[in-house]
Amino acid sequence: MKVVVTGATGYLGGRLVQGLIHASNEVRALVRKSSVVDEIPQQVELVYGDVRDLNSLVSAFAGCDAVIHVGAMVSSWSPTPALYYTINVEGLRNVIQAVQQTPSVQKLIYTSSYFAVGPTGDDAVNEEQVHDGKSFTSEYEKSKYLADIVARDAAKDGVPIVMLYPGTIYGPGKRTAGNIVSEFIVERFNGRLPGYLGSGNDRNPLCHVDDVAFGHIAALTYGRVGERYFLCGDAVSFKEVLDVAAEFTKTSRPMFTLPLWLLEIYGRASCFFAKRFGFIPAVTPEAIAVLRKKWIYSSEKAERELGYRSRPFAEGLAEVIVWLKDLKLIKY
Repeated sequence: MKVVVTGATGYLGGRLVQGLIHASNEVRALVRKSSVVDEIPQQVELVYGDVRDLNSLVSAFAGCDAVIHVGAMVSSWSPTPALYYTINVEGLRNVIQAVQQTPSVQKLIYTSSYFAVGPTGDDAVNEEQVHDGKSFTSEYEKSKYLADIVARDAAKDGVPIVMLYPGTIYGPGKRTAGNIVSEFIVERFNGRLPGYLGSGNDRNPLCHVDDVAFGHIAALTYGRVGERYFLCGDAVSFKEVLDVAAEFTKTSRPMFTLPLWLLEIYGRASCFFAKRFGFIPAVTPEAIAVLRKKWIYSSEKAERELGYRSRPFAEGLAEVIVWLKDLKLIKY
């Protein structure tokens, strides 16, 4: 199968490209002129374009059997929030239109996010849940909600789209804004995170990058057109992340808790100075807003139909810690 991947230079996209090659697919990667492509395997065909440029997408998709649209702007904060809409929403519209103009494309795999579905209560929800559209923790969440409407409307219009909703992806690989668990561990073991973030009432669906990549590849064959699938994992708090890390490394746990209200004040101040001096803040009010909610989802449908499996979080985190230690980014 000949597959074109958007976002191939990103955290998930890079692992996905490797998995597609391993599964004997012919891979084409849509990259921007400014993209660093050193880690893309040589057998991958590179085409230059941008999801904001419809004509470049039509050219990139020509002759391909399937499109996997991973490319997105992924972060909790940006000094130019309008980019979330132009890349995540309008970019998806362009991808869909390009697919409609490319007869060879039989399936579009769209990588959404659990944020598109919205927060939950104490129990896991399935793919029947849709976002209420009333409040959002961030512009990113809002953009994924709006993009989800575009995707579901496309499915109704007969576009051969399969919608995937990963949780918070973690694991070895690139250190990007999408790999927040790794950054969390780096901060902790370098003394910049002295305490827990909040009391541990948050729940986040943590899923290993290789498991999510497998789910995408399986969706090419087994994903039913028009259907939605959660690719999530264990719902844990970031307090549990630090506890598991301490247990694995035989180090002490944090001695105190940083209250969320204090972190929010710090985050607001950080964002103010970030806009002024041009740096990325380590803590943002948007990230703290996520910690005030629960995000718990069932991947049973993906397990049943795609063969998706999410490894236990403790197992995956141990792999991350060893990887970071090998890179000499942490000591313990």
